[in-house]
Amino acid sequence: MIYVQVLEYLGTLVFAISGALTAANKKFDLMGIGIVAFVTALGGGTVRDILIGIEPVSWLSNRWYLLIISLGAAIAFVFQKKLQPLRKAFFVFDATGLAVFSIAGLEIGLQQGIDPMYAVFLGMISGTMGGVIRDVLCQETPLIFREEIYASAALLGAISYLGLSYTSLPTNISTIITIGLVLAIRVVAVKYHIGLPKVK
Repeated sequence: MIYVQVLEYLGTLVFAISGALTAANKKFDLMGIGIVAFVTALGGGTVRDILIGIEPVSWLSNRWYLLIISLGAAIAFVFQKKLQPLRKAFFVFDATGLAVFSIAGLEIGLQQGIDPMYAVFLGMISGTMGGVIRDVLCQETPLIFREEIYASAALLGAISYLGLSYTSLPTNISTIITIGLVLAIRVVAVKYHIGLPKVK
């Protein structure tokens, strides 16, 4: 349980930075940056908790989430001039958050007795919904609706982590492998413009 909590904190931090960078790029004020950082970091976990009936949703009973989001927003605000020109920075933060929340969502689903087949979808929801809300607030087409492979990367990450959990590999190694896999999928998809087939 402690391991899952650490993953949630890590995902919260990197998604808060991702959301704050997006809002700063849109020239939002401090309140706007804070709100976008907040919903990006907690949107996926909130949807997940509502779906599986966790009451109250996890962040409402843990003040650390607010502190971590504040830290992420502060990092983005202080270093935005150095980070904004580096699109790779945003990309890495977003892809890392996608992978980490996919793992955390899967683990929480399994702990709640959810069938593994559905738990991987909970992982995908945890990883993607915060980004969806962020993009909507920033008036951008959500990544999961674009040609890039995004939600599929989260789903494959959750499936791979689930598969690795049945091996003798230590949990931290499985986590590193999964994060690397999701990052690799995102890099290849973006670099070579690989996407799922569209209806013609």
